[in-house]
Amino acid sequence: MSAEPRTQSDAEQGPTSEDAELATKDADLAEQHEEPHGDPGGRLNWLRAAVLGANDGIVSTAGVIVGVAGATTARSPILTAGVAALVAGALSMGVGEYVSVSTQRDTERALLAKERLELQETPDEELAELAELYHHRGLDRELAHEVAVQLTARDALAAHAEVELQIDPNNLTNPWHAAYASTAAFTIGAVLPFVAALVASPSLRVPLLVVFVVVALGLTGVTSARLGGMPAPRQVARNVLGGLLAMVVTYLIGRLVGTAL
Repeated sequence: MSAEPRTQSDAEQGPTSEDAELATKDADLAEQHEEPHGDPGGRLNWLRAAVLGANDGIVSTAGVIVGVAGATTARSPILTAGVAALVAGALSMGVGEYVSVSTQRDTERALLAKERLELQETPDEELAELAELYHHRGLDRELAHEVAVQLTARDALAAHAEVELQIDPNNLTNPWHAAYASTAAFTIGAVLPFVAALVASPSLRVPLLVVFVVVALGLTGVTSARLGGMPAPRQVARNVLGGLLAMVVTYLIGRLVGTAL
């Protein structure tokens, strides 16, 4: 049997509990539609971090190798410096990401613990706060209050964390994932200039290294531009020019130090 249509007098009475239930169901369906396979925003952040890690590996390792190549043409010290730059840089990236993301995770946990305590001690004030937050998002006060009541009854902490803190209690950041991703990305980026220095003859080492770096930075620039929705030429130009500047500076320093020593 179909539901009877609402009359003009019903509409004037404002939103009902059925409206609130429909609103919460629509919100759930929207979340399922937007995130069918997890958290796309989180995946995008990991991809950007990986691109930045690869970019750092390319520039820093190439800078060290070019600097040593400016001081000497001997293969052994150049390769030794390249290996040291690759290993030290990869470990530094991994440790740095682990510490950074661990701090973020600890902060998220502290905020959730504080919110959990407030829900236990002052539930009425927290309910009013949640309703006000939904009101500021565009719902009228009665509907916002009804939505807040239903979401609080289902999972109060999750409701407050999502709207007030922008945190998913069931999907906190993982410092180990960040450390592994950064270490792997840096290593992949650093291998490119290292291979160029390994296969090139002394006379072609620096020119070939420059070519490798320009191509690699161009690729990471295009990838970064696509992930960020920016114009690719501008991002590529910044990547390539920054990498070339780093190599020029380290090469000149290597030449000066090599001549002085």
